[in-house]
Amino acid sequence: MISPRQRCPAARRASLRAHLCFASALMGVLALKTSVASVAHAAPLTAQTPVAPVSDTIISPNSKARANPPMSARPVDAEAMGPEPSAIRRPPNTPIPPSGVPELPSSGFATMDFTPLMPSEDKKSPHQIELDALLPSEGPSGLLPPRLDALRDTDLNDPYYVPTAGAGHLLRAIDPMREWLRKRGFTFSFSYKGEAMGLMSGGLEKGMSYVHELTLQAIFDLQKMAGLNGWSVHTLVMERAGKAIQNGRVGEYYVALQEVYSLSGNVAAHLVDFYAEKKMMQNRLDLIFGRMSLTHVFATSPLLCSFMVTCSAPVGLKQNPAMSVYPKATWGGRLRFRPTRDTAVQVGAYSVSALTDNPSGWSWGAENTTGLSLPIEFTWQPFLTRNRLPGHYVIGYAHDTTRYADKISSVYPKKLADHLPGTRSAPADMMWVEADQMMYRLGGRNMMAGGYLMAGYVHTTPHVANISDQAYGGFSMVGMIPGRITDRFGVLYSWYHVSQRRRLSQELAQEADLPLGSSIHGIQNNSHIIEAYYGIDAFPGILIQPEFQYMIHPGETHRIPNAVMAGLKLIANL
Repeated sequence: MISPRQRCPAARRASLRAHLCFASALMGVLALKTSVASVAHAAPLTAQTPVAPVSDTIISPNSKARANPPMSARPVDAEAMGPEPSAIRRPPNTPIPPSGVPELPSSGFATMDFTPLMPSEDKKSPHQIELDALLPSEGPSGLLPPRLDALRDTDLNDPYYVPTAGAGHLLRAIDPMREWLRKRGFTFSFSYKGEAMGLMSGGLEKGMSYVHELTLQAIFDLQKMAGLNGWSVHTLVMERAGKAIQNGRVGEYYVALQEVYSLSGNVAAHLVDFYAEKKMMQNRLDLIFGRMSLTHVFATSPLLCSFMVTCSAPVGLKQNPAMSVYPKATWGGRLRFRPTRDTAVQVGAYSVSALTDNPSGWSWGAENTTGLSLPIEFTWQPFLTRNRLPGHYVIGYAHDTTRYADKISSVYPKKLADHLPGTRSAPADMMWVEADQMMYRLGGRNMMAGGYLMAGYVHTTPHVANISDQAYGGFSMVGMIPGRITDRFGVLYSWYHVSQRRRLSQELAQEADLPLGSSIHGIQNNSHIIEAYYGIDAFPGILIQPEFQYMIHPGETHRIPNAVMAGLKLIANL
């Protein structure tokens, strides 16, 4: 062992400096011993807390940063070494696994571009829940004060997912068969989602509306089946039926007020997903290609998809064919990686066709490709305070090479519109900024065990869009009722702004005594929606969710002052 005096050669040349150096080195040794003793004393406290097994804190075997923390890591005091026991205590007898995620969440609820084949506590799975970082360092989180930024080497490596389908399965009798198939590389899920909404006041016509969907999802783990390391194939077919409330009863044609709406065709089995996935570079790069919905990869979040109106992405983006919205699928591919431990980047290229093309999902040759959509998205994901409060701060951009007709030309006579400045066809550009931040942790270590604040803004080229701008803000909380810490309560306010070119086209049409269309009740401007829900995790495999919606200016005009709706969503995971 090197003595403190040997650490300072200058002591041989100047006695005063030697004494100062010796004292400094001695204090450093004592501080190191105190730090080690504090950690050793704190370890049993974490082990004795009534929580899930230690495997809840996932340290990927492929992450050198987590296995060997850099010497330059910033010091963290002893009280920040672990979450508070009361915050990470899981509810008794909960069906939710420690990862917070059922083995196969339905693609009908956003899973942030991946579907885990294994629970996150299985570290030997070739398909990890989250990618490992390319670099062992932090990104923007490194600029935060040490007491605010959680110790990054113990981040929770679980997926960003709201268990909106309820945990577990209704048909428990076939669980042994599910496990037998999973061990051999095949995982499946069959779910039902029904939405009933009634117009209580305002709108056009009072009454009830019912829609539903049946979803069958399957994943083939090609590593187990054929020895292909990191490869898997994902498929999803669905059936939708019913008539949504927004058009006939409320008078709204831009915003879908029920998540289960059209685009699925009048077929018993609409093909949504059929794509391959390859995880490579020791779980540092993820590639998917085939047929998929773009809005289940970009500009979405599980928190948004717990609401009816915004799932699976903000309405301001779903109006554009370039953002193929679930269940509309298109040919494309996406590459995702994590530059640092707290950042993620994904880029993609997708073919573009009208949202009404190929309504069955099977007639690939019938699609009329008009261009290419090129999205890119950057995410910063910090973990704040000792309770590891996750946040997701997203900025994205997409360029659509399709040349769309100017909105003035769509209504005003073409022979006159051609003489107006700036009415030629043009491509479309979209941008979005979305953020959510957990404010408190309750009910476990997983990323969704807590309450979030959320907000966002999207913008689309006004020349070619009906809705050019949207802003939203709200919250999603758990534990509102004591003892019900797996239930979730959410409120979201959204503002929609009709593009200036769309309004100008209507003004010109009125001046020329031309009809605006049967679905338009006047010059369109803005509309607002307030949505609230309470999701009840009733029992394994069942989620019951009462809904309330209040819309101001349906149809984006003042002809219809408001509409008040209430309903119920039921999700069953068989």
